[in-house]
Amino acid sequence: MKGRRVVITAGSAITPIGHGKEAIVNSLLNGVSGVKPLKKDDLLAGLIHSGVFGTIDYPIDYGFERRFRKTMGPVAFYACKAVKDVLEAAGLDENFITSGRLGVSFGSTHGSPTVQRDIYKNFFSESKDNFRSINAVDYLKSMVHTTAVNITKMFGITGRVVASSTACTTSSQSIGFGYEMVKYGMQDAMICGGADEYDTTTVAVFDNLLACSTAFNDNPELTPRPFEARRDGLVVGEGAGAVLLEEYESAKKRGAEILGEIIGFSCNNNGGDLILPNVNGIKETIRIGLEDANIRSDSVDFISAHATATKMGDVIEARAIHSIYGDVPRVTGLKSYMGHTMGACGVIETLMTLYMMEKGFIAPTLHLDEIDERCSMIHHVTKVCQSEIRIAAIQNFAFGGVNTCLIVKKFN
Repeated sequence: MKGRRVVITAGSAITPIGHGKEAIVNSLLNGVSGVKPLKKDDLLAGLIHSGVFGTIDYPIDYGFERRFRKTMGPVAFYACKAVKDVLEAAGLDENFITSGRLGVSFGSTHGSPTVQRDIYKNFFSESKDNFRSINAVDYLKSMVHTTAVNITKMFGITGRVVASSTACTTSSQSIGFGYEMVKYGMQDAMICGGADEYDTTTVAVFDNLLACSTAFNDNPELTPRPFEARRDGLVVGEGAGAVLLEEYESAKKRGAEILGEIIGFSCNNNGGDLILPNVNGIKETIRIGLEDANIRSDSVDFISAHATATKMGDVIEARAIHSIYGDVPRVTGLKSYMGHTMGACGVIETLMTLYMMEKGFIAPTLHLDEIDERCSMIHHVTKVCQSEIRIAAIQNFAFGGVNTCLIVKKFN
């Protein structure tokens, strides 16, 4: 089924290396890391070995009215700010935004864990007053679809709502599902993306699995190290990103700026272990994505690898990439700049890829001083290079065995 062409007409990201295209591009060109020391946490003090986090430590001017703020936890603030940026940049008519022809596909890993933590502390408190302080607004802030519905509330969006929550593939699924909505005529446009907030309990989970970086606590800016011989695990991060997807003819008619075209999407499951990545599952995801895009593997110029810097995850991904692509496309692990922004990583990495497409360069994987020989069979980028990206693949893989691949094309 051929379907309609789907283009990206606006985007915005809030990341540990900056808010907006100019700041992010500057960080990519200059090798700036957004990884900082983990903030002290009384609840988890002394229990977490990792001492690093991809942190947003700059002020953000939200300007939201109280009637919108009252149902938002930190994750919804991030999400709604990114979407506000996108809608302002896109210049969509308000009648269209509220018409039902625009939908939302947006998610997060947990909702707002900051709010959830306060709820549970009050719930199990011996004080009845603390227990009574829990109310419906707390639930609206913390529920897993809080980002999607706060977006619909703030902007009066009445179209379809998809609230993906698949950990590391949350926002890449959100973009993919939005792409399918527009491609097959169920919506004319979709706001897509994901967000996650600063949360030490997420660090604790990965730390307990021995998957977090611990060797660079005194030098946070030197980790994570995807594909590198001394890598010692992932770094949890925070952030948000949003993109506007539109049907091509409609976007062209209204004179919209087109940042890129989505030509393929795939999503599947390994059908087995819920934690360990699976080379055959990843290979199949890549194959289906190329098939959906109707292109050969040698058409892809650049791959944004999931590359979390875990010891086995990077090896398995490198093997899968080499199996399908050989050593032709250049490969970068963009999490080396900001850590793993969890539910936001797919959309942030998609936007970074679009920025590099526009500017004509490819950023390197940071800290790739000595490539692990088990990952050496693919074409790693070790320094900034001037290169045209015509077609790029953005890969993400999540706990639960969920795999995604987005394929985007430079728009001429």
